[in-house]
Amino acid sequence: MELGITSFAETIADPASGETVGHGDRLRQVLDEIELAESVGLDVYGLGEHHRPDFASSSPATVLAAAAGRTSKIRLFPAVSILSTDDPVRVFQQYATLDLVSSGRAELLVGRGSFIESFPLFGYELDDYNELFAEKLDLLLQIRDNEQVTWSGSFRPPIQGQGIYPRPERPLPVRVAVGGTPQSIVRAATRGLPVALAIIGGSPDRFRALAELHRHTLVESRFDPADVPLSVHGHGYIADTTEQAAVEFYGSYAAAMTRIGRARGWGPMTRQQYDVMRDPEGSLVLGDPETVAAKIL
Repeated sequence: MELGITSFAETIADPASGETVGHGDRLRQVLDEIELAESVGLDVYGLGEHHRPDFASSSPATVLAAAAGRTSKIRLFPAVSILSTDDPVRVFQQYATLDLVSSGRAELLVGRGSFIESFPLFGYELDDYNELFAEKLDLLLQIRDNEQVTWSGSFRPPIQGQGIYPRPERPLPVRVAVGGTPQSIVRAATRGLPVALAIIGGSPDRFRALAELHRHTLVESRFDPADVPLSVHGHGYIADTTEQAAVEFYGSYAAAMTRIGRARGWGPMTRQQYDVMRDPEGSLVLGDPETVAAKIL
């Protein structure tokens, strides 16, 4: 088992004071966080891609490259790279470059995106949500596996036998972020790709079926599940005591989830909902170190 942290480099206003950290200050905090994560022995640190005022990181590869210069062991990855609205050639080049400057510590986590701002920003249609990701994922894998690429598709000009550089010194690890749809699990598994299950609410146990579907589809597609790791992402907070963690985390977490939910048709987060989420069967990985370790297990 490996442990790590992911962040969106949030700049949401403090619910008590109303103060907001600036984007520059927040990104510098992230660099300090990555250094600390390595010093305490965490394995990975992932930084999200967003194009909103309340998240500071629209270019994770840039921030992670800065972190690579301040660390030596921790692996670095986007959480996620929104492949649907980016160019697979550039995504590969950016993270191959990160892999080279970090001496083989880059990984690539790609997804369709849980927010939609990047679609109009880069001129893509939401009606093409699934098709964009499927086509661009296949192109990304072709680039990963071949130095010279010939390719044509529906959403990008064709590539005619061109080389894609730089090349990493080892195969660049690629995995797919999945929010909970079986189709996404099957798409990844038929390509032999690991998945990261994004659990942000409800009971983690409901993802059991998706994990089993991933393993079953890998076997059907002639891949060995032992060679294809499974990741789980959960929101969480750790403090000296479980009650301290619950008190300190609630205000900012409720404010963030209420703000996001307003755009998605959810109601405001209540303390009762929060307490259910931090129960042993809930989704929040929150409490003292022993409680958090037990929940992860």
